[in-house]
This record gives sequence, structure tokens and C-alpha cells, in this order.
Amino acid sequence: MENIILNTTILKPVHEVWEYYTQPEHIKKWNITNENWVCPRAENDLRTGGRFNYRMETKDGSYGFDYAGTFDEVIPQQKLSYTLDDGRKAEVIFNKVDETTTEVFLDIEAETKNPVEMQKNGLDKILHSFELYSENQNSK
Repeated sequence: MENIILNTTILKPVHEVWEYYTQPEHIKKWNITNENWVCPRAENDLRTGGRFNYRMETKDGSYGFDYAGTFDEVIPQQKLSYTLDDGRKAEVIFNKVDETTTEVFLDIEAETKNPVEMQKNGLDKILHSFELYSENQNSK
């Protein structure tokens, strides 16, 4: 199985980036590929063995899906690893560069129903949406 590996650098401290990535009220605002999509629901039991479920759908309601799974490892402000309900594994690493900069690395097994390049493109758009959302939040 092929892995998709992406990364981005966010000009925010790691504690804020972690919060924006893991808290449902934030996830619902950035977990989209473009302006035609919404994330109306995000549930997150942020602990090893905890479940998550993020609903993504088109604004017109014509298509949607749940992105759901179980956390295998949660190390606050450092790492999330999880298994999706379809059995694929993923890992997100939060690397503190300095007090105001965080690198985020995503490594996820590609699924077999859609072309890998299409999946990579969609995940890259979501990661970019996360970056823009994070950098536009007022620092705490």
C-alpha cells in the first residue's frame, strides 16, 4: 500500500496548532478542500483508544462521507497516530521549530478506490486550509 506524505509550516506556536488541529470547534472550520464543502460535524475523543468522526459534505448536500477511526497513540503537541475505519493507518507529527513556528507532517496510507494523485491533492488542500485557518487565528 502506498503512503501519502505531506507537510506544512505554520507560523503559530505548537500548543495553538495542536488545539486548532484537534478541537472539534476548530476542525469544523478548516476540514474542507474548497468553498463548496463543509464539515458540519466533528467528534473527537482525544485519547489512545478514543474515537473520532468528522463529517464532510458538499454544501448542496449531494455528496458526503464520514472520516472516522480510532486513535492508536496521542502525545499532546507532538503526535497523533490513528487507524481509519477502513483499516488504513495515519500519523500526524507536530514539530516545534521555535516559539512561533510549527511544522506539521501527515503520513497516511492511500486507499485503493481513487487514484493516489487525487487523494494527495485533496489532502494537500485540506492541509493548506488548516494552515490558513491556523495562521488567521488570534494568538493566545
